Amino acid sequence: MPVITPEEIKRAIESGISCEHVAVDGDGRHFRALIVSAAFTGLSMVRQHQLVYGVLGERMREEIH
Repeated sequence: MPVITPEEIKRAIESGISCEHVAVDGDGRHFRALIVSAAFTGLSMVRQHQLVYGVLGERMREEIH
């Protein structure tokens, strides 16, 4: 399985959510992202995560955690 880079995850997030800031680090399978976006305004933490997971799609099931 190809290794995914933090930069690829960052680009995927930025392509699906309008963000003021995105920083991603990780080891190719597990990642941590700091995302600042007006799209999160008024959303619960769970809903914010769902928004990001929706952008990452199948990658969340198969390639990253």
